[in-house]
Amino acid sequence: MSLAVSVNRARRPDLTGLLRTHWPLLPLAATVLFLLAPLPAGDATTSGKVGPADAASLLLVFVCAVQALRGRVRELTPLGVLVLGLPAVGLAVATMTAGDPYAALPGFVRYLQVFVLVPAAVVLLVRDAGEFRIAGGCFVVLALVQGAVGVVQYATHTGASYQGQDIRAVGTFGPGDVMGMATVVAYGLVVATALALAPGQAGRVRRIAGGTALALVLPLVLSFSRGVWIATAGAAVLVMGMAGIRRALKVLVALAAAGVVLVGGLGVGSDMVAERLTSITQVSSAPDQSVTDRYTMWAAAESMWRERPAAGVGLKGFPAHRDGHSSLGLSSGSDTAGAGQAYIRQPLLSPHNMYLLILSEQGLIGLTALAGGWAALLVAGLRRYASGGGAARDCGLVATGLFVWQLTDFLYADIGGPSTVLTGVIIGLAAWWALPVPSRGDAVPGGPGRHGSSGGVRTAVVGAGAPGGIPEGSSGR
Repeated sequence: MSLAVSVNRARRPDLTGLLRTHWPLLPLAATVLFLLAPLPAGDATTSGKVGPADAASLLLVFVCAVQALRGRVRELTPLGVLVLGLPAVGLAVATMTAGDPYAALPGFVRYLQVFVLVPAAVVLLVRDAGEFRIAGGCFVVLALVQGAVGVVQYATHTGASYQGQDIRAVGTFGPGDVMGMATVVAYGLVVATALALAPGQAGRVRRIAGGTALALVLPLVLSFSRGVWIATAGAAVLVMGMAGIRRALKVLVALAAAGVVLVGGLGVGSDMVAERLTSITQVSSAPDQSVTDRYTMWAAAESMWRERPAAGVGLKGFPAHRDGHSSLGLSSGSDTAGAGQAYIRQPLLSPHNMYLLILSEQGLIGLTALAGGWAALLVAGLRRYASGGGAARDCGLVATGLFVWQLTDFLYADIGGPSTVLTGVIIGLAAWWALPVPSRGDAVPGGPGRHGSSGGVRTAVVGAGAPGGIPEGSSGR
């Protein structure tokens, strides 16, 4: 009895110290996991509203600011400051040059949150590979829960309306954000695939991650989201190629077998999935109305840019200028229903292409600041992984896979809906892996490298990926 009491007493200081050490990570975990909260039935859009995940991201930024004042955040080189801060310049220019700056102000705040503040907070607060893995694990938990809800919706015909049946898996996001569940499930699938393929990963972790990735294929298929399928396939292929051909072949065989069993053997949405896949190749010969609307809005975005090539029409300016630059082929909106919501006609307020949205509203200045920074992060991340990621190669696979997924999805989607805040988290994780740190390392005063039980400052430097050590490193859609 006395031995058990002494063991419990010995554990308490460890738990207290662990919480004291990693408490700044709690708002980051909340930003991801608060997306499990369901939207009220009938709430077709969250535009202009602050959801639980957005509130958590604001707390994340506040905690980062407090820790920065205390000198307990990771240091950045001038290059890191430039890549993370330059988008704010383009956003400010697009806001000031807009026809109605006051109307553009909400867009400025949203873009600043997603593309500047949240990524910077993630980079500064995530101190080592262990904390990075915690963040990645939150994505997997979110994907599993939302995917399970989506599968139940398909099986019980309580999902969003699709081809006259309430079978489309949308999770807790509702039919007003049909891409929400598909997006977070894809995030979790990419993370799980990267962990299953990462060199040096423990066998148990590899098996669990592989099984999780296979399980997430089903809700992804039942989302009937073509753009998400394409982005997930591209990111998965890249992750497999980075991990090695032998591992990639094993995963491809497993995924192919899972697809045959789910769609062919069990007949899970086989006809609808086949039709949806076929429609991907018919976007030019026989496009459906959604594809026609997308092409029409792309053309409208390009026309807006040609009218104001430098700074665009201003943030939040696309809806106001859409009709003046669109052809008659554009429909009045998209139909949404099911999953506890009555029929609602949603207006088309964005071009469903992030790059064209930036180009039309922010011009070349904004596109260069945002997309240029993303390209720099991608190249730097790939170079760091190619040079050898040491014990944190799994972090490199996760960061690169998620980032490539997001950049690919931006070809068919733009920001909007509750899951938008995760875009900022992903950019932050990619920047954490890719951006260099000062030569003296990025040990955080008061962090594990200083007060941990072993390793000292050297542990913090090596764990965070200092040069010379072991580098570690939306619905509108």
